[in-house]
Amino acid sequence: MTLSEETIHRARQGINYARDRHINHMIEAALLSAETAAGNSNNGKISGELRRMVMRILIYTLFDVQVEFAHPIPQEPAVIAANHLNHIDPFLLLCELPGRPFYHILGDARTLYNKCWKRLFLHFAQGVIPLERIWKEEIAVMEAAKAGREDLTNLADAIGKYVTQSNSIEMMRRLDRIVQSIFARGDGILLFPEGRLGDTEGQLFPLKRGAVIYALRSGVPIVPVALIGTQDLYFRKKLTIRFGEPLIFPQSRRPKGREAQAVADALQTSLTDLLPQDYQEPDEPKPLRQFLNHMFW
Repeated sequence: MTLSEETIHRARQGINYARDRHINHMIEAALLSAETAAGNSNNGKISGELRRMVMRILIYTLFDVQVEFAHPIPQEPAVIAANHLNHIDPFLLLCELPGRPFYHILGDARTLYNKCWKRLFLHFAQGVIPLERIWKEEIAVMEAAKAGREDLTNLADAIGKYVTQSNSIEMMRRLDRIVQSIFARGDGILLFPEGRLGDTEGQLFPLKRGAVIYALRSGVPIVPVALIGTQDLYFRKKLTIRFGEPLIFPQSRRPKGREAQAVADALQTSLTDLLPQDYQEPDEPKPLRQFLNHMFW
């Protein structure tokens, strides 16, 4: 199996993040903060309006952000479900989501905390539910090692040793308690149901059912959001946020697999309809391209 040097480098970065005590401390602190906030509407987080203002100062300075609303965002708690092309995506969405309800980010732990500026902002803003999961680059390295790439054996062993995932029964129950308490307080959740970064503008991986199960169990609407242009970043590039019509389904405390899959399929269709079918990268100068892609990676 042939792997690019970029993929191997990314997997090595992942191991460094997984072994970083400071990052691990912030991940656990964020989970504990989310747990202790259950039933408490004022848990020390900043206001959603202030958080949005801070993010707008950063993002609007760097990019040309265009917003399209096919339908108003619900004023009650909701699941905001977006496609995922770049680690800028949650920060971009925070620029446009309303201050109330307050939206919590459910996302990959290591990529949320892998940069100093991200750690500072997220510590300041609160509202993060970090998921610990294996990256696609790490999976590729492990598969290559199994297929005979002896030069990747040590790296694959380190991935197996240090990279934890949120798929244990105990952790899944912990996350479910946190999410349901957030909805009960009148707050919302922002997540990326593909479960990983997409490969191509305008295309989706099959969606994970976990996102829709949260919504079904609580009875909150799901708002599909298309992010366009974020895969490759450069200064003043046009980035589009396209909000779709909320999807509303009957509440189901214990949704069956077939029921959850039907809702996931409906969400996938809605997101696909919002995305461009023939996206073309602009043919224009791309200043600060390397810097900005590295900044948000």
